[in-house]
Amino acid sequence: MNAELIAIAVFIITYALIIDERIHRAVAAMAGAAIILCAQIVPWEKVPEYLDLGTIFLLMGMMIIVNTARKSGLFEFIAIRTAKRAGGSPMRVLILFSLVTAVVSAFLDNVTTVLLLTPMLLYITKLMKLNPVPFLVSEIFASNVGGTATLIGDPPNIMIASAAGLTFNEFLLNMGPVVIVDMAIMLVMLSLIYGRTLKVNPAEQETIVRTIDALDERAAIKDRSLFMKSVVTILLVVFLFFIHDKLGLEPAVVALTGAAILLLWSREPPEEILEKIEWPALFFFGGLFIVVGALVETGLISQLASFVVGHVDSTEEAMFIITWFAAFASAIVDNIPLTATLIPLISEMGQTMDVYPLWWALSLGACLGGNGTAIGASANVVVIGIAEREGISITFMQFLKIGMLVLVVTVAAGLGVLLLKYGW
Repeated sequence: MNAELIAIAVFIITYALIIDERIHRAVAAMAGAAIILCAQIVPWEKVPEYLDLGTIFLLMGMMIIVNTARKSGLFEFIAIRTAKRAGGSPMRVLILFSLVTAVVSAFLDNVTTVLLLTPMLLYITKLMKLNPVPFLVSEIFASNVGGTATLIGDPPNIMIASAAGLTFNEFLLNMGPVVIVDMAIMLVMLSLIYGRTLKVNPAEQETIVRTIDALDERAAIKDRSLFMKSVVTILLVVFLFFIHDKLGLEPAVVALTGAAILLLWSREPPEEILEKIEWPALFFFGGLFIVVGALVETGLISQLASFVVGHVDSTEEAMFIITWFAAFASAIVDNIPLTATLIPLISEMGQTMDVYPLWWALSLGACLGGNGTAIGASANVVVIGIAEREGISITFMQFLKIGMLVLVVTVAAGLGVLLLKYGW
């Protein structure tokens, strides 16, 4: 069996195992990588070339920062302050929590964001005696939309930036306007869908206001010293992300530097923090990069790129195809392996066309496509899993009816913004 057939077979089987989920996706990716390396399709000396350490170390650094900051009660503090700002209005709670989720997801991984905010959101809806499903669904949509805005907001963006050499500011300037438009559209849609079901009479609202006012956000701060150190470090890291290209620093270096500063400054036990790093996710990335690298090494990606370019007449047409393919594919399969597959394809297309707009099309489709189904993004699975443990059911079809509508409208609007800038 020649190298091309082995590379294709390993890729398809690995992908199928990831979708099936009976075997952990990290194990599937590592097994696929092991076969590729044993078959010497990717030579050992070329492993560093395909193993995207920029993505892996950026994720690792941000995980350390978040795990350390979490111990201070920072995120519970933010959630309670948000609820108080809503003034007892259920619709305002939904909108404000969506905005907070979007903003936090832009600067932290969206899975981390929902892990931190979902328990507090469930607590507040319980106090307000409200159906939590609209709030949870809105949180999912907001995390995926907000994560699209920046280089560090969603794993596909981290992968795209590392492969294409894009800066934090480039992401913010290109995807930021898209996210602002899509967030506005999404909130209007949610208001129309859930507005009637979230209305309460004045007497109930007064009770809700009193209940929320009784919450003490200061009591949520478990360690005031760590709280302040976490805030300062996170602000420093965000500032460095804005200027990293001028300093000649890679985003991964900024994240690891921030992690080191916080660990040194806080004197928190590193064993406890490092144990909470999502090691399976990092090994999943590493294995997947090698499996996809085999397709590049054998020339299959180059052949596919030549075929696509031969059937595409313009950059605008390529943007349209990549956006919608990535969006609908991401609603069905994990957007991380999908992005890993499309990145080398777009890179090869650069030999015959300007691919700069195509990176933004890929980011748009891969990130927002996750809103289509209950399994479309990791954040969706996490939120629905937490809800199930609390006895709250969000069925696949229940999510699909709203998710697909949100996907189509937000992706169409986002693509319109990108085409206005780079196409028409």
